[in-house]
Amino acid sequence: MSTAPRTAAVTHLLYLHGFRSSPRSTKARRIAAWVDGQRPDLVWACPQLPPSPREALDRIAGSTEGWPHERMAVIGSSLGGFYATIVAERTGCRAVLLNPAVDPARDLAAHIGEQKAWHGDERFFFRAEYIDELLAIAPPARLRRPDRYFAVIAKGDELLSWREMSARYAGCHLRLIEGSDHALSDFDAYLAEVVAFLGL
Repeated sequence: MSTAPRTAAVTHLLYLHGFRSSPRSTKARRIAAWVDGQRPDLVWACPQLPPSPREALDRIAGSTEGWPHERMAVIGSSLGGFYATIVAERTGCRAVLLNPAVDPARDLAAHIGEQKAWHGDERFFFRAEYIDELLAIAPPARLRRPDRYFAVIAKGDELLSWREMSARYAGCHLRLIEGSDHALSDFDAYLAEVVAFLGL
């Protein structure tokens, strides 16, 4: 089981959802329920992220304004894992990445146009300029503190390459899962490891 780096206790926790997802996703709701039941003292944020990556980072910054970097942690799923890497590189905080997107500018180029959100009937337009925004905000190829990252990667991910994810986060704490899927439908089986790594 992965354990947290020796550092200050986490008091603030951020969850970032993936493309077409929302705070109503199964994983987001599961973690919110865990916080409510086990750590109600945590400052918790799970913002609805807009389709524009630049605006998404602005919203993340607004949601975490004033948070102590040494006492915060972030969990990100898919595209949210890409954003979580940016947050962790900027703040030095601990990060858990769940099937994280490695090259969303490449992958989402095929999804320009109208999209339907996974939860509810909301539709949005993913614009071509958002690809340029993704390229502009991409985190560095070399992570500053690999020991502060824990990547949970499913070999059964039907959308992203587990080999590419594993290579991107080589040197980090890794949990490579045989099977499962992009959504990590069996996330409950790994929640204890996530909590342990973050020192919650």
